[in-house]
Amino acid sequence: MPELPEVETVRRGLQPSFEGALVTQVEQRRPDLRFPFPTDFVARLEGRRVEALSRRAKYLLADVEGGDVLVMHLGMSGSFRIETSDPDPLMPGAFAIPRGKDEKHDHVVFRLSAPSGQSTRVIYNDPRRFGFMTLVERGGLASHPLFAAMGLEPLGNALDGGTISRLFAGKAAPLKAALLDQKLIAGLGNIYVCEALWRAGLSPTRKAGTIASKSGKATERTTALAGHIRDTLNEAIEAGGSSLRDHRQADGTLGYFQHRFNVYDREGEPCRKPGCGGTVSRIVQSGRSTFYCPSCQR
Repeated sequence: MPELPEVETVRRGLQPSFEGALVTQVEQRRPDLRFPFPTDFVARLEGRRVEALSRRAKYLLADVEGGDVLVMHLGMSGSFRIETSDPDPLMPGAFAIPRGKDEKHDHVVFRLSAPSGQSTRVIYNDPRRFGFMTLVERGGLASHPLFAAMGLEPLGNALDGGTISRLFAGKAAPLKAALLDQKLIAGLGNIYVCEALWRAGLSPTRKAGTIASKSGKATERTTALAGHIRDTLNEAIEAGGSSLRDHRQADGTLGYFQHRFNVYDREGEPCRKPGCGGTVSRIVQSGRSTFYCPSCQR
């Protein structure tokens, strides 16, 4: 499943096409994806202007005039491609690898008209159909079941050493499990947690509470971890995400952060930390593979 950097990369790719554009037509080609579409899905979007495109954890949120929010989740294999009337369009994304177009998996097509008059087709393709789209009134978004129990965003100043210390204080759960708890921090996934913990020199198996202070104040370890989480995510976003299995950017190109992995999927290879000399190991935690260096992560 695409993680936060992949979703943010897609958001940035879609933003120039969506924001400010009038939705002139919506082609809903099936009644459901992972879940059924709202019965009035098309009617609530056509003829409305998209005011903003944002992200909450791994969800894309398109604010539509009139008070609705189009909530989109990519699932396992969902992706978008952008087609314009420009014969030589400038497509978003940093990497120019052509994307295959299997139209039998094109399930939703948004026809958009920009303020400049340029027309655009944004096509949602999802072979496995684990993604979904729904509409939620903006006023009820925070209390909606999808978002009500969601933790804080890991990007920005809200996540700092003090916050992590307060969240993890007294917790006996393994550190990696605590970081993946979406009720604490929303949007962190397996790949980037492994990478951030390696950078911070922290073992994924140690108790989460051992890096926090009893008072909830920042510690050296929680401050370092917060910084490494942000740095890891931001670097992955700038690289276009990590193209594992089905993930692609909005323009169909591949992300390349996987070429920078220090531990993820590197079992048996030398640790890349200068002076370490250890070997990357793989263990299973809560049914997921964890990659780390037992020599330098304590």
